[in-house]
Amino acid sequence: MNIYDVSARAGVSIATVSRVLNGSPNVSERTRSHVLAVMEESGYTPNIFARGLGLDTIKTVGIMCSDSSDPYLANAIYFLERELRGCGYDSVLCCTGASLTRKRQYFDLLLSKRVDAMILAGSKFVEMNPDDNAYLTEAAAGIPIMLVNGFLDAPGIYSTVCDDHAAMYDTACRLIRSGKKDILYLYSSYSYSGVNKRRGYEDALRVHGLPIREERIRRCDKDPGKAKELLLSLADSGSTFDAVMTSDDSLAVGAVKYAHARGLSIPDQLAVVGYNNSTLSRCTDPELSSVDTRIEALCTDTVKKLMKILNGEENVAQKTTIPAEFVQRQTTKV
Repeated sequence: MNIYDVSARAGVSIATVSRVLNGSPNVSERTRSHVLAVMEESGYTPNIFARGLGLDTIKTVGIMCSDSSDPYLANAIYFLERELRGCGYDSVLCCTGASLTRKRQYFDLLLSKRVDAMILAGSKFVEMNPDDNAYLTEAAAGIPIMLVNGFLDAPGIYSTVCDDHAAMYDTACRLIRSGKKDILYLYSSYSYSGVNKRRGYEDALRVHGLPIREERIRRCDKDPGKAKELLLSLADSGSTFDAVMTSDDSLAVGAVKYAHARGLSIPDQLAVVGYNNSTLSRCTDPELSSVDTRIEALCTDTVKKLMKILNGEENVAQKTTIPAEFVQRQTTKV
């Protein structure tokens, strides 16, 4: 007997059973009493993490990512599948896109497959509006949910994150120490990770007594051509900057293209720093300095924690933080 059987026998959705287990107020007393009665009659015990005893398991984990064409997420999928396979688990992958509706649909689809756990790769699964995360916190009452570089403080949800704030803070400080004072920041999304990156950039400027100017904080799609055009437009409108920090290597590639188009010397006239240390960082001339977010370590730690949970171990850390590493190449002097 498992949560899916309780759902079928009670004639309610899996989400409703999860709400009852989680003590959510968004369930009528009549429904709550009915579901609890079914659990009692069937002898169901919601000790869902004791699956390592050989009960109620299909040895399959659901993986969700927003965009498998993204180099960072593609690497995450590769490392997660490799680690799961090494532990004797299969995986089912769903690529959701950015829509919250689609994320929830795919999440429910994977739940219907009776997977043993869910791994959500990337910080875009943590919504800024707490109410939009309710489907995750409710489902966590019946199945372990693992977040790769995202964090939700809720029972049954476990996170392994890169310290994006410290990484961006350190990067900005390096640039400032090298003599750069007008640092432009390009970012691609407003997410858990994105917010921490921006805070790191702003905190470094603040500590060094430099002004935080909104015109030097710009959003841009992950497209080198669009990043190049944005920088050209900013320069033509009179904006000045002697360094470009980015939230992704693709944006940094655009900054290098911009420098070549304007005949600027790198890194003397323009320093550029990427993020994620992807293959793109070694495809430019000069090669990009970049922040290595250690995606392999994030994924390895995630699966190790998941195996402990499925084996019934207690006191598994809900949040693990892994430090990033600055990789020095030719686009900076730091």
